[in-house]
Amino acid sequence: MPTVEIHPDELRELTGKGERSDDQFREDLFGLGLEYEGETDDGAFELEFAPDRLDRLSVEGVARSLRYQYGTDRGVYVPNTNDAEWTIHVDADVPDQRPYVTGAVVRGLDMDETALESLIQLQEKLHATMGRQRAKGAIGIHDLTMLKGAPAGGQEATEAEAADPHVETTDASAAEKSVRYTGIGPRGDRFVPLDSDIEMRPIEVLKGHAIAHEYADLVDDYDRMPAIYDDIGMFSFPPIINGKRTEVTADSRDLFVEMTGTDQWTIDHMLNIVCYALDARGGRVEEVTVEYAEDAAGEHAGRELLRPDFSTKTKTVAHADIESMLGIDLGGEEVVDLVERSGLDAEVEGEGTNASTAATDDLRYEVEIPPYRVDVLHPVDVVDDVGRAFGFNKLLPEYPDVSTVGGRHERSRLEGAVRDALVGLGFEDLLNFHLVGEDENFDRLGVEPGSSVFGGGEPAVIGEPYSEDYEIVRTWALPSVMLVLENNTHRAYPQDLAEVGFSAYRDDDEPTKMAERRTVAAVLARSEASYEDARSRLQALCRVFDVDLETPETSHPAFIDGRTADVVVDGQTVGVIGELHPEVLVEYDLELPVAAFELELDALR
Repeated sequence: MPTVEIHPDELRELTGKGERSDDQFREDLFGLGLEYEGETDDGAFELEFAPDRLDRLSVEGVARSLRYQYGTDRGVYVPNTNDAEWTIHVDADVPDQRPYVTGAVVRGLDMDETALESLIQLQEKLHATMGRQRAKGAIGIHDLTMLKGAPAGGQEATEAEAADPHVETTDASAAEKSVRYTGIGPRGDRFVPLDSDIEMRPIEVLKGHAIAHEYADLVDDYDRMPAIYDDIGMFSFPPIINGKRTEVTADSRDLFVEMTGTDQWTIDHMLNIVCYALDARGGRVEEVTVEYAEDAAGEHAGRELLRPDFSTKTKTVAHADIESMLGIDLGGEEVVDLVERSGLDAEVEGEGTNASTAATDDLRYEVEIPPYRVDVLHPVDVVDDVGRAFGFNKLLPEYPDVSTVGGRHERSRLEGAVRDALVGLGFEDLLNFHLVGEDENFDRLGVEPGSSVFGGGEPAVIGEPYSEDYEIVRTWALPSVMLVLENNTHRAYPQDLAEVGFSAYRDDDEPTKMAERRTVAAVLARSEASYEDARSRLQALCRVFDVDLETPETSHPAFIDGRTADVVVDGQTVGVIGELHPEVLVEYDLELPVAAFELELDALR
């Protein structure tokens, strides 16, 4: 897992625990779930962090958690924000691939080299985690004093302001200032990027900049490059690099924070984490108005957003669940106390209900979650926080009063028995990925998504797939087995392959909205492969498990009409069997006939 560098002297300053030794801090940090991995040359702790607690990617975040652990801080803290003075105007030229932006102004920072290094580390770690290497979200932090913005209505800066960015605005109408998020051509305006002394066009940055070129693939296929302008000119080229004019130094006191990305929720929560870290350094957070043009790309076109969004969320947690999961008895007031020591707030549900008097069996808590806690997605996450506040090292092991004999799950035994039977029938046992491309699952076999044929269910779509090869959870296993055949065309025939594997499809009647199942898929690729050959193998498999098999004729787009049948086991239709259609064979570059079947595993139970 990734690590974060935290200097113990910084922890002493930010926690107010100047007397605490390095060894004591290591023990405290372990209680937070941060494992000590060693020290850097300058004495900083290298801590392995859990990817769920992204608020601890900086010394400020770790110190905040320690203050709660020590009882110095309690409950939810939300920084006060000043009214918006700056506006980010998003116009129609913004690339469709990266339509969203967010931002904040932070003034009065107590910045030094150590604080700057911590901010840079936080930026880099958020890029690598939540930002998906800047693909989903990228952070730009700028020295506010170097920005000049005309009002969003279009008022131009005065000549003096344009000539010297340090000239103070005298016109009262310019109290509201704006920058513009837009898109430009690869050979658009020049600007001086960080770590350079020459003006460069976007395409020159992508090809020739010593650092920025490693991120070129993020925007290579864009018709327009993302760019942010103030009244002077371009000062940011997200997600690639910032401009040198607005570079942040240890002397910077006022910052302008902007983030662009493919998802508004992601960048808004990245912004919250950064703002909380800067608040810990004495900064005063100021709101920024994000104004999307009517014809801007994305779901917020024509809307106006006020950021950062420090609104809290709530989760309802039952007292019984807390005690059950942790294995300890707790009073209602004790739970409230532990929740508050986790940086959360808890109220007992129900009017007039008191944590000290209510029966714990019926006790429920409405838990308030601060805006930087992106990890709290389920009540169990709250229980985990309660456990850490209590101290997992205080939990004593208890042995159950009953003894049991371990054994394999019934489904596992069935899967093993079916695999053994298939191997005995001459099949090679396969293990494939459950995620496939939508084209592989449907199109190549002629199946329509959402159709009633076997394998034609509505798939579960992966929101942000690693690649187009893993877009959905497969609705049947046969496509995966066919891919193996396609990759094995260089091998000798016959090839008899089988898989006992997982598949799923959407079903609104299920509590999870998904119907999950295990299926048995098998193919016979050989010169004499036929429906009769496949059926004889299937009949032998059914005989092993003492179930009745019927194969009434049916039709299926992947199979030849007249050579296809339903698989009916003990009176229930559970699969399909037949000879694959010649068009399917051509699609997979197969020159021999292929017979196949697939049925639900539970039918053999």
